[in-house]
Amino acid sequence: MTDLHPVIAKVTARIVERSAPRRRKYLDLIERGRDAGTNRDKLSCGNLAHGFAASEDDKPIIRSGKAMNIGIVTAYNDMLSAHQPYGRYPDQIKIAAREVGATAQVAGGVPAMCDGVTQGQAGMDLSLFSRDTIALSTAVALSHAMFEGAALLGICDKIVPGLLIGALRFGHLPTILIPAGPMPSGLANKEKVRIRQLYAEGKVGKAELLEAESASYHGAGTCTFYGTANSNQMMMEMMGLHMPGAAFINPGTKLRQELTRAAVHRLASIGWDGEDYRPLGHCVDEKAIVNAAIGLLATGGSTNHAIHLPAIARAAGIHMDWTDLAELSDVVPLLARVYPNGSGDVNHFHAAGGVGWVIGELIDAGLLHRDILTVARNDFLDYAREPVLRDDALVWADRLTEPRDPNMVRPASNPFSPDGGMKLLAGNLGRCVMKVSAVDPERWTIEAPARVFDDQDDVLRAFKAGDLERDVVVVVRFQGPCANGMPELHKLTPALGVLQDRGFKVALLTDGRMSGASGKVPAAIHLSPEALGGGPIARLRDGDVVRVCATMGQVDVLVDRAEWDARTPATAPPPPYDTGRELFALFRQHSDLAEEGASPILAAMDAEIG
Repeated sequence: MTDLHPVIAKVTARIVERSAPRRRKYLDLIERGRDAGTNRDKLSCGNLAHGFAASEDDKPIIRSGKAMNIGIVTAYNDMLSAHQPYGRYPDQIKIAAREVGATAQVAGGVPAMCDGVTQGQAGMDLSLFSRDTIALSTAVALSHAMFEGAALLGICDKIVPGLLIGALRFGHLPTILIPAGPMPSGLANKEKVRIRQLYAEGKVGKAELLEAESASYHGAGTCTFYGTANSNQMMMEMMGLHMPGAAFINPGTKLRQELTRAAVHRLASIGWDGEDYRPLGHCVDEKAIVNAAIGLLATGGSTNHAIHLPAIARAAGIHMDWTDLAELSDVVPLLARVYPNGSGDVNHFHAAGGVGWVIGELIDAGLLHRDILTVARNDFLDYAREPVLRDDALVWADRLTEPRDPNMVRPASNPFSPDGGMKLLAGNLGRCVMKVSAVDPERWTIEAPARVFDDQDDVLRAFKAGDLERDVVVVVRFQGPCANGMPELHKLTPALGVLQDRGFKVALLTDGRMSGASGKVPAAIHLSPEALGGGPIARLRDGDVVRVCATMGQVDVLVDRAEWDARTPATAPPPPYDTGRELFALFRQHSDLAEEGASPILAAMDAEIG
């Protein structure tokens, strides 16, 4: 086994040192939670009677206090395809808990909005802060002190980070995340992109576009592209918070059901009354956070996690930043190409070897922390094994020795790219990130006049009018968390892709988000500080030459310094009031920087506990 790579060791040590005071406070906090806070021993008879009043056959066991009671926090709704399968999970979990002498109750539900439905719509202004709402809802669910363990049911973009942020406040509880899996593959990804770009050019109509989209998103399960939702599932494996190999098993299968059952059995065995206590707050440590970042880079995962991962870390008393991510990216090879970074989707990725293959290769190459505390195994290398059914029984097969499809996954000795493709850009416009794993290296540097917009719909109007038919850096500002909740700008992708295909040098620069499915157009995103409040992007004007360079890590405007300093920052456009976003005004007013997680609740928590 190869020794840990020195850069990974250095970055981890730096995070440990930087985090030490905050991490110590966090561990003290959850220790008090176990000994003197949220547990059933502290409930009065009246409290307890309320807690088991409707528990029917489980009432005597819960009442006795002699067995683990598992709190289920669910993101079920049947509008969101990824979460529709969760409708039956509570009954399955209760049956599995009884098999090992435990009980389970639905502690609470959390909202689960779909970025696929709200993408490009006004509802997207609520998307990022739905994560903080989910965290608050998770805390409410677990605050009842009825539980010795937690089963978190969530998959998609903001839902997994929100569940984790909330559950980490109850980090004394052993906790397992239980996925539901991706939908089967539908329309080929290249064809979907082709139809979208034809529609953007006006060459096909809405009926053809809807038919293509319906053939892509066609059933229960997670969307099959490698966006934020599926990157979530990969990271939970990299942190050891799933049963091994659970991420990408399709819904409604016997294997999926057996993995859920195994998760409940395992949860019942890692409580604080036994000899194998594994609390969430100890599983999520600095090494686990670094492993999640490495997995993100090695698989070309979602740029959204440049925001979510620092927020998750912060909830566990850990401080990581984009410099850490960029230094890891320089040494972590790209071992997977999953759409939009390749042609195959997550089903093809899993069939080729999937997360298990990547974990095994990274550990063998000294590129992953093997010595982390997982919920399931004593040796993290066991997460490189694949779950299968043999005679209807769940077992884990031996590791693959070769990838099943080298177009999807490769060994660390022969990667698709020597680095992870997540670049930190810094300059006189601030700090931002760019994902380049799907971008042609010839387009890593774009220097062109800016065209400045305050609204993404204005970009599309300019495109349709032919005003962007040139080399251009499209700037979309006032899209940060304080301005409008930091929506994704994914609906710009087809138009920008058309311009690039026509031979123009094109880049996007924004203080907003792009998408977990960031693709072939260079996009410098999450620019911080944001325009609202006077960030440098607020001073940009049409025609300013902007240089966006992933090779050198630059994001600069090439304007005379005296002229630049004399400029007055632009004023933010008035906010719309048509989706309930005004209810999130307090969140917008108190959010911190994207690099710190863009979280109002974590900023407030830090201020309260120090």
